[in-house]
Amino acid sequence: MKRIGLLSDTHAFWDDKYETYFTECDEIWHAGDIGSVEVADRLAAIRPFRAVVGNCDGGDLRRMFSQKLRWDCEGADVLMTHIGGYPGHYDWSIRDQLYTRPPKLFICGHSHILKVQFDKHLNLLHINPGAAGLQGWHQIRTLVRFTIENAEFRNLEVIELQKR
Repeated sequence: MKRIGLLSDTHAFWDDKYETYFTECDEIWHAGDIGSVEVADRLAAIRPFRAVVGNCDGGDLRRMFSQKLRWDCEGADVLMTHIGGYPGHYDWSIRDQLYTRPPKLFICGHSHILKVQFDKHLNLLHINPGAAGLQGWHQIRTLVRFTIENAEFRNLEVIELQKR
């Protein structure tokens, strides 16, 4: 069993609440637009850290992280990218991969819109954790925590941080 802390779109903003909410997690995943190496390093200092780069991430972050990540976590096939869309409206850059070999969990960021949705057609769970940083048009900053055990997702929590 693994407890996951998930965030996206920090855009170089650090909030001590990331540490507060993610200390009890086993891993932290970031779905892109990290914004700075410092934010990535601070998250990695809390727990093991996985991330993808976003469209706003610069050269240093692009050397550290890839655009897509795919791995197995507790028996669940996980695919994470920054720009991915959502069920019925997947981005062209990921659509073929999703339809050819759907993962059990598909994570993306970019839209700054919190979304947890099951895709019945592809039999996958889609999560966009919204935006945890200040930059963008979102009104409430959000994080997500959940548990993966035996390829099943449980105890999903949406954490609302203060308004921007």
